Amino acid sequence: MAKSAVFELVQDRKGVTWDALMYVPTVAGLGTGAFMFWYDGNQGLAYLLFFLACFFFYQGIHRILGRLLLLPQSPVSLEVSKQRVVLRMRNGESVELIKNVRFFADHAGKSFGLTGMDMMGAKRQYVFHKGQFANEAGFGQATSSLKVFA
Repeated sequence: MAKSAVFELVQDRKGVTWDALMYVPTVAGLGTGAFMFWYDGNQGLAYLLFFLACFFFYQGIHRILGRLLLLPQSPVSLEVSKQRVVLRMRNGESVELIKNVRFFADHAGKSFGLTGMDMMGAKRQYVFHKGQFANEAGFGQATSSLKVFA
């Protein structure tokens, strides 16, 4: 049996602050623009800006709740071996990525993506941020153990 490494994830409060500073002004600006164009008589552009405000609002909420590990499908631990990756979710479910597992590191070294097929043949995609690991060494160990799948 191959040796596996287990990484427990924690809430990324610094990342949440950064995301809030990015999404709140964007949503507020788009919403204000939609409001202004609605009463200016340009309803087509108002609808577009309102749609974009809603889209960025939902995307921002999902990203923030994901970083805080509050969503039921948020991974709370990551187990990596040479053949597979097992993610334990907040709702107690385990997802085992066994086929077409791919690891994608960003150039800044602050996050990485993980994709693969689970036991049922469904494609799964996850993004992990440096702040979600207990320390920087844990993030480095996780990325080095996942390079097998690059």
